[in-house]
Amino acid sequence: MEDHTTTEIAARPAPALRHYVDSYLGFDLRGLPTGVHCGPPSRSLTTVISLSGPLDVAAGVDDGSPVTRYGSVAGGLMCRSVAIHHDGRQQGVQVSLTPLGARAVYGMPSAELAHRMVPLDELLGALAVELVDRLRSAATWRARFTALDALLLRAVGRGACGDPLRWARPEVVEAWRRLVAARGRVQVGAVAAELGWSRRHLTERFRAEMGLSPKTFARVLRFEHAHELAAVQNPLPWADVATVSGYADQAHLVRDWREFTNRSPTAWRRGEVLLGGG
Repeated sequence: MEDHTTTEIAARPAPALRHYVDSYLGFDLRGLPTGVHCGPPSRSLTTVISLSGPLDVAAGVDDGSPVTRYGSVAGGLMCRSVAIHHDGRQQGVQVSLTPLGARAVYGMPSAELAHRMVPLDELLGALAVELVDRLRSAATWRARFTALDALLLRAVGRGACGDPLRWARPEVVEAWRRLVAARGRVQVGAVAAELGWSRRHLTERFRAEMGLSPKTFARVLRFEHAHELAAVQNPLPWADVATVSGYADQAHLVRDWREFTNRSPTAWRRGEVLLGGG
């Protein structure tokens, strides 16, 4: 039986990409029990490029959603986890785009991808094929990240409208920045007032660009923080996770956790076989 090994290598993109790309993560997971990985909602649009077999992904966890097979898949902002079925072995690269990076890399607002998963080649065409080929032929993680920088810079360079950050209203960009900086622990009405907009107008414009309302995005950010705290090898007690990540109490955290993962926090931890690294 193959030993259980988990390798995860994180990297930052080239400086010219950092408005558009949050991070890269290379992963090589072997010898795990066959199971389902719960891919949680986050602040980013997640693209996964497989370096081994195809990806079997469902748009929901434990809810009967059909499983679709992808070579490489791009997703928008989500309000629930996706289910990644695996046979104990996964190798690939995860690219986390900012919502504003969707315009730069894919040529469309984040809203057009919200709650969706799309084959990467439908968005990038021949560039996606070249990207996958270069990543699979590279011998090291450093070489793979260098290839990602080069190909994503080409994708950004294909845009004909100048700085993609100018395509969104500056008030929406600033609201997004404030929500991210506060990890969702900010009142949307207060942000709107500081920007000189009504809450309703901010909500409409934010949803039109991002695909989620600012209130929902704030909830995703709080959940993302809680998920990060819970996913380490020696996590805090759930009540402390709730406090640190901005929930009113543990019961509030449990309600959101069930909504976003379709599992209780305890059931999620018991079933999440890709945690940790040992």
